[in-house]
Amino acid sequence: MSHKPTGPSDYYTRKIARTLWKTKRRIWKDVSKRITKPKKNKVEINLYKINNKTKNGDLIIVPGKILGMGSLDHTVIIACLKASKSAKKIVENSSTESKIISIEELLEKNPSGSNVKIIV
Repeated sequence: MSHKPTGPSDYYTRKIARTLWKTKRRIWKDVSKRITKPKKNKVEINLYKINNKTKNGDLIIVPGKILGMGSLDHTVIIACLKASKSAKKIVENSSTESKIISIEELLEKNPSGSNVKIIV
């Protein structure tokens, strides 16, 4: 008996992964692979790690979920698959002009993927 291939059961995640893969850009294919990993290997990253790994004006992508522990002290644009309510609240209320956008929005703004960092 053959093994049935599985993937994300969430329609939104499957749609984004397919769209990213079709771009044929290395960065977007890498993000697509990371998004479709099993749940136990999904990325969950706190705001304080994002703050430590980025500089002012960086454009980053998190192929997973952002959690609300910590704060941001510089401007960062974060594209992610999901964000917790507390993370959204902290980013919106911070004194910096940081914002959280969807991966689709980032793909539309920057189809080439230039100057985008993947934070894992």
